[in-house]
This record gives sequence, structure tokens and C-alpha cells, in this order.
Amino acid sequence: MKNYIFLGKTIFFPEKGILAVGDLHLGFEYKLQQSGVLVPEMQIEEVKKELAEIFEEIKKRNLKLKKIVFIGDIKHSFSYEWKEKNYFNDILKFLKGYIDDKKVILIKGNHDTIDYSFSDRLKDYFIDGDLAFTHGHKLFPEIFGEKIKTIVIGHLHPSIILAEESGVKREKYKCFLVGKFKRKNIIILPSFLATIEGTTINSIEHEYEDYFSIIPKRNLKNFVVYAAGKNEVYNFGTIKELVDV
Repeated sequence: MKNYIFLGKTIFFPEKGILAVGDLHLGFEYKLQQSGVLVPEMQIEEVKKELAEIFEEIKKRNLKLKKIVFIGDIKHSFSYEWKEKNYFNDILKFLKGYIDDKKVILIKGNHDTIDYSFSDRLKDYFIDGDLAFTHGHKLFPEIFGEKIKTIVIGHLHPSIILAEESGVKREKYKCFLVGKFKRKNIIILPSFLATIEGTTINSIEHEYEDYFSIIPKRNLKNFVVYAAGKNEVYNFGTIKELVDV
């Protein structure tokens, strides 16, 4: 029996009251603007709106939110950006309206080269009982400890392409991946940022190299693909069952 719920692009563990949020990449739109791409700055308001809806859904189900874990790549640029710092603190300020700041856990991703929280809050991993969270770009032995049953990671930004038989219409959707590695249950979250879809799992043979994540390709192929709709979660079977489209 599953002890978690997919909520939008996040995952919630009701018994522990833990909500895990995938890669935010705050500042992605700003980076596009710097490179000459004219895009409106909607990211922060969209993140806050979507998180508020998830918090409301948890409340509506009579469940309690006790901790939020951001599992890495909270910011986008690899270097210091003053706008990213503002975005980062804007999100933390917003969260204070829903949960104690000390209950917000920040995991360090490969993009998180600077800790904008000014309190050394970024962690390589977070463990709560039999549940572990890490970004997924580095393997830390502690998360594979004997007591750990489930590990939640991000980094991969999994997505799936769905196409009509005619091939005329093709659409890409963010998805969750669930499987086993080193006898642990592994759950890979999609990126939270709407404009970053990431690795197309239909084309994993061409788009994925083992050095990219802690999960080797041969193991990843056995993971089950779940796409979360507004009111339903769709099971597309294992990655190896999906053909290139």
C-alpha cells in the first residue's frame, strides 16, 4: 500500500506530514531575459499560486502539513545573481504564511552553489525515519542506510511525450518515476518550474547517460511512469515498455 500522494508536481507523505517539491530553478526566466529572450516574469507568482493550491488541497483532505522539503536546484544560475536572491527570499517569506520557517528543509542541488538563506541551511540530504531526500546528482551513502526504505530525488526532470497514432499531435507532460535501486524504493519528482520539462523518458536511450544521476540507465528502464492530472494519476507502465515516438 502506498504511503504517499501525488499532488500536482509534488509528493506528500500523509503519515509524516512531509511535502517534497522538485526543482524550482528560481531565476530561469531572468536568465532567458539576459540572453535576449523576451519572456514575462511570471515564475514567482506562478510558484506561489501553485503551492498555495497544494497547501489548500492538503487542508481540504483533513491532512496536516508539518514539513516542506525542497529537493535541490532551488535557484537556476550557477553563479551569484541578485535577482535570484530576491526570488529565493520572496518564496521563503511566502511560506511563513503556511508553516514555521524551521520546518522548511532546503536540499542542495548542483545549481545551488550559493546559499541565499544566510544561515547555511542547504543540506546534501534530509532523513526522517525510513524516508530520505536528496537531489540525485550525487550518491551519499547515508541515504542508503539500513533503516531507509524510500528515497525521493529530483534532478532528472522526467517528462513523457504522448502522441496520436497518426503522429500529427504530440504533447509533452511532466511525470513521476517510481522504482527500485539498491533495494530501496526510489521516487523521482518532475521539475516544479512549468517551463522546464527535462529528460524525455520515451527517448532515454539517446537522452540519458549514467553519469547524470545516481540511478543507472539499466535500473531506470524498470521504473514505472506516472503522470499526474488535475484529479487523477495516470500509470503508463515501465519506461522500457514505452517506445520512441
